[in-house]
Amino acid sequence: MTAAQAISVGTEAEPYIAKPLTITDFVRYQGAAGDFNPIHHDHGKATAAGFEQPFAVGMLAAGVLGGFAAGWLGAENIRRYRIRFAEQAWPGDVLTYTGVVTDVRTDAAPGTREIDVELTVTRQTGGVHLRGWATFVLPAEGDA
Repeated sequence: MTAAQAISVGTEAEPYIAKPLTITDFVRYQGAAGDFNPIHHDHGKATAAGFEQPFAVGMLAAGVLGGFAAGWLGAENIRRYRIRFAEQAWPGDVLTYTGVVTDVRTDAAPGTREIDVELTVTRQTGGVHLRGWATFVLPAEGDA
């Protein structure tokens, strides 16, 4: 979507369905982030901590969600982004990333509008892995 397109409350992003999660995905993210907590890649450490198996690093999906939102309304337009972890994701889970516009304010700076979006990462089970919220500043309609 471009800033020139009509955006109103209820406008939805095209969902992004990721490939099934793997422990290799967790390790690759951990290497990039420098976070090597073994409960995300070592079966023995994960089970010793009370989990059935290693589970996803929450910030992995949070980063993908941020990229998803930026791809939808433009990285240069993001003003706020926050997330809340809901439930764990596991190897084999297929995550779906969605977004919907929840508010459009035209009383922002002259020539602009603020767009609030709610973002969700859902597991194939229907459970919510992450929730996110972001605010974008776009040109006022007709100014793009």
